[in-house]
Amino acid sequence: MPYRRTPQVQARLDAQRDGILTAAAALLAERGYAGCSVSAVAEKAGIATGTVYKHFPGKAELVVELFRGVVNREVAAVKEAAALPGEPAGRVVAIFETFAERALKVPRQAYALLAEPVDAPVEAERIVFRRVFRDEIARHVSDGVRAGQLPPQDAGLTAAALVGGAAEVLIGPLTTDSADAVGALRTFIIRALGGRHA
Repeated sequence: MPYRRTPQVQARLDAQRDGILTAAAALLAERGYAGCSVSAVAEKAGIATGTVYKHFPGKAELVVELFRGVVNREVAAVKEAAALPGEPAGRVVAIFETFAERALKVPRQAYALLAEPVDAPVEAERIVFRRVFRDEIARHVSDGVRAGQLPPQDAGLTAAALVGGAAEVLIGPLTTDSADAVGALRTFIIRALGGRHA
């Protein structure tokens, strides 16, 4: 007869896994991807290194799961910002402002998620993350073009360019002090969209 975990054992394992993810999130915010080793996560969580490996095959898989959680929160935040009333260009700006302001509050983590050299599985998640943002932005650009509030353009191409450009704009402020990066980003986005206000 195969072994079945009792609800108490499963609850303990789930709590342990949550503790590992919490420790990894704290390390990612403090030290970035390079400082988020399995041994460092284990130490931060107050458990043996082998215990981390019982839940995750390695660092990349651990950070991928962590990344997915962060991405889901960021996507929810920007979708909420974009749901506010206003012209489509204003909603696109709201998406980027929300993302930038949230990133600048946890710069080391945001840099790790946007630009720090990472293992291939984490890089694959970055691509998914960018596509989700691109698609959300493209939807609002298309709305603006249909309503005659934005000039005709390829919404997907514009959205992809804006996502890439915004990431590049933010990388500097995430690693060093910078004057009004969010304001400069806002101006860039409105001009790139061909909006009425710059």
